[in-house]
Amino acid sequence: MTERPGRIFITDCEGPITKNDNAAELAEAFIPEGSNFFRKISLYDDYLAEIDHKQGYKAGDTLKLILPFLKTFGVDNRSMRKFSRRNIEMIPFADKALERIHAMAPSFIVSTSYTPYVEGVCDVIGFPLQNTFSTNVSLDEFRLSTSEKKIIREAHRKILDLPDLNLPQEAKTPTDLSEIDLEVVRELDRFFWTDLRDLNIYSLVESVNPVGGHEKAEAVRYIVESEDSSVENVIYVGDSITDVEAFRLVKAGGGLAVSFNGNHWAVKESMLAITAANAAPIEWVATTFITHGLGGLEYLMIRQITDLNIDEISDYSSQIRKNVRTEKIGALG
Repeated sequence: MTERPGRIFITDCEGPITKNDNAAELAEAFIPEGSNFFRKISLYDDYLAEIDHKQGYKAGDTLKLILPFLKTFGVDNRSMRKFSRRNIEMIPFADKALERIHAMAPSFIVSTSYTPYVEGVCDVIGFPLQNTFSTNVSLDEFRLSTSEKKIIREAHRKILDLPDLNLPQEAKTPTDLSEIDLEVVRELDRFFWTDLRDLNIYSLVESVNPVGGHEKAEAVRYIVESEDSSVENVIYVGDSITDVEAFRLVKAGGGLAVSFNGNHWAVKESMLAITAANAAPIEWVATTFITHGLGGLEYLMIRQITDLNIDEISDYSSQIRKNVRTEKIGALG
């Protein structure tokens, strides 16, 4: 009997496993008007990664841009670890789903999240930490002078006063943005890539390499090589712009890229989009892929039927019925 190729399950953490956005929650808890502040930096991150394609920048580098602000407003290693561990909120059934999937196939978490948060999640669900990739950070190694704190506090206020970036979904280059948005970009560029570079605390920014964008794709490659497998055996589950490069790699290699409650960046790069309030569909799709490969999911479409889509779904279902059961039988009532 031919041995079935070894499938591999790889998932993001925030989104498919937990409800949190740990970096956003840290910002909200410690930085004044932190939720608004983080949103502005996150939009800037989207712009740099997928519209400007800034050299040396990748989706998820928000996590290093906010570090001087977190440190300025009192976050250290201990408070980051303590806050992260006590605020973990799981997607329902995600712990059991991941446990059962891991029993069937090698399973890994590839997360942009800070390592203290991922360590906490692993403790909660009993997942092996050695099977995870995350963003290492140490705030305590870097000193922040009183004068630099003042500069960063002033920058914090100026950023809050800026309008939110408006990034049309169809935007592909900076020329697709309005002049108002381009002025916001110029202000943010000036601070992060000129003013901040002149400060000693910029060494903290340089010390951190968030696991997002191409780093997630590299993690997939590393896992595949370590497992002596190939990308076609990988199912990768993600939900955001940080997963786009991994999605592209997995799709190109013949594996399965799955968006779980993804934003538009994730959905447009995935092969299968799941929207659900719990992780049960992830387990079902993963189990099917692990057992049968892509062929087990051929023609799959699950949608709630409404008066607006019933004809579209009926036509598609009838077409696949004929493909699967033959034209003759499929045409019967």
